[in-house]
Amino acid sequence: MSMTETVQGDRFWQRVRALLGRQADNRRNDGATVLRALGKRHATGRPLEEELQNGWLIASERNVSLCVLAMEIDCFDEYLAAYGRDAAEDCLEQIDHVIGSMLKRDDDRCLRLGQSGFLLILPDMPVLMARDLAARISTAVRRAGLVNKESHAGAVTLGAGLAVVNPEPPYDRSVFDLAKQALRKAQRRGLGRLDIADLRGEKQKVAA
Repeated sequence: MSMTETVQGDRFWQRVRALLGRQADNRRNDGATVLRALGKRHATGRPLEEELQNGWLIASERNVSLCVLAMEIDCFDEYLAAYGRDAAEDCLEQIDHVIGSMLKRDDDRCLRLGQSGFLLILPDMPVLMARDLAARISTAVRRAGLVNKESHAGAVTLGAGLAVVNPEPPYDRSVFDLAKQALRKAQRRGLGRLDIADLRGEKQKVAA
């Protein structure tokens, strides 16, 4: 076997190992799992379900609202096809930093959701403040100048779904499911949109 054939063979197996590694990463990223917590104060390493339960418990004990904000890159499949996995991950890393810079409270959490999104768990945050936070994040991402030629906006935008509830025991995962449903509804309406699912009763809305 010649040296050229050996080098080519090594490169072939390097590509195979790299591909298998990406597939394993994708399997780990499927569904609502925590990939990263933002900032040192948020690096708990707990699974998403535990973070949701913890946020629910905090809000329940304080008798305040819990906001759950799901955000995702619009047109992500097209972005991924046009730019590739490495560029997509770089884009998500930059959005990580944008969101992390805006979370100032110890109880706030921001977790990676699937391959293209983020989930913010915001106990004791009024819905208007959560809505303003979503708008500020979206504006900051636009200002970051992340190009997306596959989008009509010409830049990366974030769709957002916000669910708000006044928690009472026992823990109810539906707040997370409704945040994701609101996200999908927002994305069907267009780019950079926000939709809100309010699970509070009328008396609770007035009191909040």
